[in-house]
Amino acid sequence: MNVQVHAKGITLQPNTRAHIESAIGSFSKYSLEITSVNVHIAAEKKGVSIEFDIHVAHAKPVVISQADDSLDAAIDLAVDRATKALRRLHEKVVSHRNGSVKDLETLDS
Repeated sequence: MNVQVHAKGITLQPNTRAHIESAIGSFSKYSLEITSVNVHIAAEKKGVSIEFDIHVAHAKPVVISQADDSLDAAIDLAVDRATKALRRLHEKVVSHRNGSVKDLETLDS
């Protein structure tokens, strides 16, 4: 998985970068083929905005945007939203794999 973190107008501390990368590492538990994650952090007039652009193989990219007054709060909220979106995608893929007409057994009377 390729992870790129871009910061515009903000100096990103090493512990904040490590926090982001560890949160992205937790996305692997959903067994999705995540090819790359791009994180864009930008300073705004009223706080900070963060955007996760998660590219999953054989699916549309998952894009999560979050803005908040605090950088840590924005990161945590964006990670929670991304986790929820990836969990939903995982459940969709798993339920799609389980339901097939060919796999149904016929009942003999």
